[in-house]
Amino acid sequence: MLTKRIIPCLDVIKRRVTKGVKFQNNIDLGDPVEMAVRYSDGGCDELVVYDITASAEGRPIDIEMVREVAAAIRIPFAVGGGISCLEDMSRVLLAGAEKVSVNSLAIKNPQIISEGSKAFGAQCVVLGMDPVAHPGDPRFPSGYEVTARGFRVRTGMDAVEWAKRAVDLGAGEIVVNSVDADGTRAGFELTITRLIAEAVNVPVVASGGGGTPDHIRDAFVIGGADAAIIAGMIHTGDYTLRQIKDALHADHVPVRMHW
Repeated sequence: MLTKRIIPCLDVIKRRVTKGVKFQNNIDLGDPVEMAVRYSDGGCDELVVYDITASAEGRPIDIEMVREVAAAIRIPFAVGGGISCLEDMSRVLLAGAEKVSVNSLAIKNPQIISEGSKAFGAQCVVLGMDPVAHPGDPRFPSGYEVTARGFRVRTGMDAVEWAKRAVDLGAGEIVVNSVDADGTRAGFELTITRLIAEAVNVPVVASGGGGTPDHIRDAFVIGGADAAIIAGMIHTGDYTLRQIKDALHADHVPVRMHW
């Protein structure tokens, strides 16, 4: 059985890691390279680094930051934010990242998924998506709509249908970041995570809402996720990666226990 992955998320604004609730009221947490090293040494399986204002500001991702993270750690990491074309994807991968996450860009230009997959391999292309619940709305058969640009733009697309289309285009992984749960630390949005996990044949990553090891266990056992992105619960020091993995291991969740 494949082990489940624990992936700390570093949301970066102006070279500082930040964290908010539902994409608002962000607070400064520290240096991204130092935090990447701490989590890598602490036993995480992968990292994800988002330059969360790059797209909104119309600028490319901080490529020097990507290089510094790559030089400092020895685990895979994904990068998102400020990716506007195939050349940007190439720059990020050449700087040392293993994966590139596209979200709003893929909604605007779905062919970027195909282009990236053909150029670099599907394993390098991650679709990030920010679904919001619309229970009972006939426009969205799954009950969830895809949003863009940090929840600021409603797309009118059903979340499950978009996930399936993205995989058909060549996405090798899907990150499901619940807008409703983001930063709340009240638990992952298990319903949409499960719906997407059952609809596609690529790894699905639960994101948004993780606050305890039990939440992560539920993302795997109930939500069907292959990995879980966490942030606040470790950024604040409430839990260490070892504590999280020990708890998961005790619950018979297969996780990598090498430190």
